[in-house]
Amino acid sequence: MERSWNNKAWFLVLPVLVLVAFSAIIPLMTVVNYSVQDTFGNNVFFWAGTEWFEEILDSDRFWAAMGRNLAFSAIILAIEVPLGIFIALNMPRKGWGVPVCLVLMALPLLIPFNVVGTIWQVFGRIDIGLLGRGLYLLGFDYNYVSDPVDAWLTLIVMDVWHWTSLVVLLCYAGLVSIPDAYYQAAKIDGASRWAVFRYIQLPKMHRVLLIAVLLRFMDSFMIYTEPFVVTGGGPGNSTTFLSIDLVKLAIGEFNLGEAAAMSLIYFLIILLMSWVFYTVMTNYGTEKR
Repeated sequence: MERSWNNKAWFLVLPVLVLVAFSAIIPLMTVVNYSVQDTFGNNVFFWAGTEWFEEILDSDRFWAAMGRNLAFSAIILAIEVPLGIFIALNMPRKGWGVPVCLVLMALPLLIPFNVVGTIWQVFGRIDIGLLGRGLYLLGFDYNYVSDPVDAWLTLIVMDVWHWTSLVVLLCYAGLVSIPDAYYQAAKIDGASRWAVFRYIQLPKMHRVLLIAVLLRFMDSFMIYTEPFVVTGGGPGNSTTFLSIDLVKLAIGEFNLGEAAAMSLIYFLIILLMSWVFYTVMTNYGTEKR
């Protein structure tokens, strides 16, 4: 017996499509319009074609910011994904410890981005900050305001503190969904803990890990509020990521055409790299199955 499909249900999606078109597509078209034009004010525009795109792609400033973004995202993924898996593996599966651990893991995710930046800005100060003052008293020459290495370390630790919980919660959800029969079979076979992780837990976490990697890559690559609040892109340009440079270009220099072109290139890079991550991890998971 063939199943019949009621396509009328798609009409329920129309309000969402209209909302997305109004809030996303129309602003995107506006950015595209600005990216191919130039203006000298008074709402008078001149056709510029691909001039802004060529200028951005030939700019050392753009590629330097791109390099900082890639380095930051690579470090974040290399730390948060293994750390999140490790914490999730060691969280309790039963008893009163489960809700306690879940609440503690969720707390950092509830804090707004600007508040996180403010917390770590104060936390790292060498005069009144607990971290900065403590390291100073211990003899460490720590100052994220003047030292690029300290600024990077501060941003990395801040992001790990803020977002590792997301990886933990996703991995934990994947772990608790594994039937006990798998563990019982592994116990009968005398499998080691590493073998259980390698052949049971890791494959079963593949889909949630895919989501975790994609989310953390996109978030870390688009990071703006936290480094802007903590370092403002400094010292110098050491923490000036693409997002900060884009805001400086659009608001600070009021170069709308170049900023629009840069935002489109930025968007396409994120879209392309997310597709690459998804394709590689999906193919890897398919081969393992």
